[in-house]
Amino acid sequence: MTMLGTERGTSLRAEALSFRYRRRGPWVLREASLSLAGDEVVGLRGPSGSGKSTLARLLAGLLTPVEGAVAVDGVVAGRGHPVQLVMQHAVTAMNPRWRISEILAEPRSGRDLAELTPALVDPAWLDRFPHEVSGGQLQRINLARALLADPAFIVADEITASLDPITQARIWQLLLAQALERGIGVLVISHDDALLKVLCDRVLDIADLGVGPV
Repeated sequence: MTMLGTERGTSLRAEALSFRYRRRGPWVLREASLSLAGDEVVGLRGPSGSGKSTLARLLAGLLTPVEGAVAVDGVVAGRGHPVQLVMQHAVTAMNPRWRISEILAEPRSGRDLAELTPALVDPAWLDRFPHEVSGGQLQRINLARALLADPAFIVADEITASLDPITQARIWQLLLAQALERGIGVLVISHDDALLKVLCDRVLDIADLGVGPV
């Protein structure tokens, strides 16, 4: 990808994405398309197994589509992709042998951790390992790491599904405040229709994206 320095993407577009995990395996996604502006919070809903998490990984550049492309401001994704994925189970996204300070240093974007402290990350957590903080604290750390990568877009895949309501509300408050301040577009993937209606400017159903096996 040819993404320059600190330029901020203003549009994320997926065009006719098709993907399968094995060369001759079944299609998980087939010709799925969507667009997201840099000032939008867009919801995506759909049943389990409908390809939402696969789509999230494609948008974030963690998987390569068999067909189609993902682009930010018309630039096709590759290395340095400005879309960060925050997953439901934060612990699976972290090296259990690294301290929290090392995990947060991973993006190496030049962003100062102090910008996010203490709103997202309590300095007392920095010398701990992932198993030494709670699930809610770990998700806040996961979100902080994504923000420290200085993304143009964040894909939030069921990030509060396993947390208590108070922790859920706090994490969404923190994420949306940061997104508004920095001009980050957010795609919220969730089964919770009530949550999507509260958080999002508009809500898409994955069945309407041109998704489905052939």
